[in-house]
Amino acid sequence: MSVSQISNQPKKMKQISEFFGENIFGPQAMAEYVSKDAIKAVNEARNTGKSMDRKMADQIADGMKNWAISKGATHYTHWFQPLRGATAEKHDAFFDPTGIDTGVESFSGKALVQQEPDASSFPNGGIRNTFEARGYSAWDPSSPAFIMEKASGKTLCIPTIFVAYTGEALDYKAPLIKSTNFLTKTTTEVCQLFDAKVKNAKVSLGIEQEYFLVDAELYNKRPDLVFAGRTLVGNMPAKGQQLEDHYFGSIPDRVYNYMTDFEQEALKLGIPLKTRHNEVAPGQFECAPMFEEADVAIDHNSLLMDVMQNVANRHNLKVIWHEKPFKGVNGSGKHNNWSIVTDTGVNLFSPGQSPQDNLQFLTFFINTIKAVYDNADLLRASIATAANDHRLGANEAPPAIMSVFIGSTLSEVLNQFEADKVSKKPSRVSEKTINVYRIPEILLDNTDRNRTSPFAFTGNKFEFRAVGSSDHCANAIIVLNTIMANQLANFKKEVDALMKKKISKTEAIEQILRGYIKSSKKIIFEGNGYGDEWVKEAAKRGLNNIKTTPYALDAYNTKKTHDLFINNGIFTTKELEARTEIKFENYLLKVQIEGRILGELVKNYVIPSAVNYQKQLIDSIEGLARIGHAKSTTKALNEIAKEISENVNAIWENNAKMTEERRKANNLSHADKRAKAYCDKVKPYFESIRESADKLEELIDNDAWKLPKYRDLLFFK
Repeated sequence: MSVSQISNQPKKMKQISEFFGENIFGPQAMAEYVSKDAIKAVNEARNTGKSMDRKMADQIADGMKNWAISKGATHYTHWFQPLRGATAEKHDAFFDPTGIDTGVESFSGKALVQQEPDASSFPNGGIRNTFEARGYSAWDPSSPAFIMEKASGKTLCIPTIFVAYTGEALDYKAPLIKSTNFLTKTTTEVCQLFDAKVKNAKVSLGIEQEYFLVDAELYNKRPDLVFAGRTLVGNMPAKGQQLEDHYFGSIPDRVYNYMTDFEQEALKLGIPLKTRHNEVAPGQFECAPMFEEADVAIDHNSLLMDVMQNVANRHNLKVIWHEKPFKGVNGSGKHNNWSIVTDTGVNLFSPGQSPQDNLQFLTFFINTIKAVYDNADLLRASIATAANDHRLGANEAPPAIMSVFIGSTLSEVLNQFEADKVSKKPSRVSEKTINVYRIPEILLDNTDRNRTSPFAFTGNKFEFRAVGSSDHCANAIIVLNTIMANQLANFKKEVDALMKKKISKTEAIEQILRGYIKSSKKIIFEGNGYGDEWVKEAAKRGLNNIKTTPYALDAYNTKKTHDLFINNGIFTTKELEARTEIKFENYLLKVQIEGRILGELVKNYVIPSAVNYQKQLIDSIEGLARIGHAKSTTKALNEIAKEISENVNAIWENNAKMTEERRKANNLSHADKRAKAYCDKVKPYFESIRESADKLEELIDNDAWKLPKYRDLLFFK
């Protein structure tokens, strides 16, 4: 049996409860390795932000080290999420020498709490110069430490934030924590209008992850997949996803073995994976966890992506995260299911059983719609990437127009509420109804799903469907948390102002919410977001349709956005400007890399394949002529040879023009201008070059074509 056959054998599966979380330093491990006082200190730091003294940190570090060593770990690392989109780690050994041939394993509270990675070599938007290297990673007690297992060893990973020497955040996590704290604070204040028992809240998040799998050997023969994450040339096979037979179909054995393998690794790390299935496109799949607190859920999504790629290697597979790796089939998203839950156990997006509960539900529901309406362009900017531009609006994913789907029942509820009328209509679907004084009846479990909506209410949560599969979820959730928290703060001020005028609390809340519905209902759309009709309708409503990233990112540069983030303490001015610069730079660099790879592909693969095959045709034509065949008998061969020349010439000319436009773009002074030049002047050549290359793929003999084709990449054997 070969090595690959051995690696593809499914492991004997235990019950998940037997091994779930065994590789995290969670409550069970802490109870065994540290004191109750230390556990209390960790919980206080996690729940209240209370700082921990060095003596207690030393105790926790010692217990964490002993646990990790018992698991076979030899090294530790601060595991963080810099602004490049992938996780980062620098490993240090527990071992310290005590003599020429002696040593001990040690790990101090100082090493646990703070480390010093290089802050200038990660994307920083000009915050750190190359010669200013110092930066710090700092332990985040809210996310448990874990053991990362790889073939050659085990490492203790400690989740951290990452900041510059001068204090600015250089990662996703620090502002995410700030935005979450801001939202829980304003949520609690608004909840106390309804229930004084509410003292805290948490942001709940479930992240559905779509991805493609391809055979590693074929993947490595496609430079565009390796370096750009997507195919820059390639024809769809005769059969793609047309019959929809892949969606929810039987999982291929090779994929099933891979899924069970990475799921076990993820579950050991406390990632509560629940769902797996085939997605719409051939070669496309999805996994989804249970809901968690948002900060941990985002950590887990980043960790899951690491685990999935690591495990794929031992199955001779490659995971493709790109939003649109294959032209002609559906791309991939990362659906963020977002809700807010109080410390009394109430999901604020679930209707309750009393008038007070349902006024509270409507308060948070309507404030969310208002927040999205007022900040639609910023929300669009939060999901803007070079890769996601290929997916949004491509009749497979939400359009670039931001809208909110709430379902016909809740639309009617809002209409009735705005008009201050009680619905007299009987229940049509659910037997359970909620009759609320002065508030129309709300039906439980009576909201359909709309996969064409970028921001859809799905019963007890909002699903932000427009996030791209390769993107870091913190981009979107930082914005969503912040705009919601800011909206709730404004709402509370308005309520307090009316109550000072001797208007009752209930009347004040209802009056303000009616005004919000009236001012924000343009953002609500129940129909087909894929249709051209919606584009026209959205324009009439005054909703923006920002199709490309460099123009979407302009929303970060407005005074409104600066005030939102800076006044609420999420970013400093310097941090916000740096992050915006990085987003523009990421866009132009990715398009620049694609342009370079495309140039290499056509020069080193496509054109040589075409010329070699054309030579075979010419040799055949000349050979037939030598044995007396008339020109009429070689007409087809002549036409093919001519068509090859035409497409080769078109590729050569367009590639030269594209290269010149890249040169011009690179000479522009600012990142936003360079990004827009790459978008407007460089990218259009990609499609014209591809069109000619794909025609050549159709003409040229299969054995002469140097690149693996879609039919090989998309369908597992």
